[in-house]
Amino acid sequence: MLSAGVFALAGLIFWTSFDTAKGVDIRSDDPLPKLSDNVRAKNNRNAELDAQVAAERREVDELAGRGSGLSPAERARLAALDTAAGTAPLTGPGLEVTLDDAPPNAVPLEPGVPDPQPNDLVIHQQDLQAVVNALWQGGADGIRVMDQRLISTSAVRCVGNTLILQGRVYSPPYRITAVGDQDALRKAIARSPAIQNYLQYVQAYGLGWKVSAPGKVTLPGYSGSVNLTYAKPVDQQ
Repeated sequence: MLSAGVFALAGLIFWTSFDTAKGVDIRSDDPLPKLSDNVRAKNNRNAELDAQVAAERREVDELAGRGSGLSPAERARLAALDTAAGTAPLTGPGLEVTLDDAPPNAVPLEPGVPDPQPNDLVIHQQDLQAVVNALWQGGADGIRVMDQRLISTSAVRCVGNTLILQGRVYSPPYRITAVGDQDALRKAIARSPAIQNYLQYVQAYGLGWKVSAPGKVTLPGYSGSVNLTYAKPVDQQ
C-alpha cells in the first residue's frame, strides 16, 4: 500500500513538471541563452522593419515627386535638404575608425602600469561618442556607425560594452565611418582630449584602435522614423 502511494506521488510530480515546462528545460537556472536569443530575434526584426520603412519611403518620395509640380531648382533644394538631414545616401572620401575591446586576459603592456580592472578592457559609450564628436568637429558631411547613418537626433548609447543605436544592438568591434576631408578629420581626431585619453588605454592594455582611409565610401541614408517621442508627466490627482 505504501509503495503504491509513493509511485502515485512520483507520477503526480512528474506530470506537474511536464505540464509546467511545456517543452522547456526547467532544470536550467541560466536564463541568458534565452535572453540572448530574444535580443537577437528583436534585433533582426528591427533590421527588417528598417528596410521596409526605407523601401516605403522611397516609394512615397517617388510618388510625391511625380505630381509635385516643383521646379528643377526646388527639387534640387529638397535634395540638398535630404543630404543635410542624412536621409539621402552620401558618397565621398571616407575615414574609418575601428574600436575594439582588449583581449580578456590582457596584462599591462608598459612598465609601471597597474593591472587592469574589467572596465579598463572594454569600449565605453564615451569612447564612441568622443570619436563621433571629433569627426563632426572635423567637418564630416555624414557619419555611419556600424551599418546605420547618424542624424541630428541619433543617440550613441551603451549598456556595458554593448551598443544600442536606433533600436538595434551591436557588439564590438565598432566601426565609425565618416565622409569628408580626410586630413581635416584626422587632425580633429588627433586634437580630441577624450581620444587621447582612450589611446593611453590602447598603449597600456591593448584596446583596439585603427584609423584607415578606404578611399570613396557611400553612407546609406537614414531609413528609420524621424518622429520624436517624449515622456509626459503623469496627471496629478
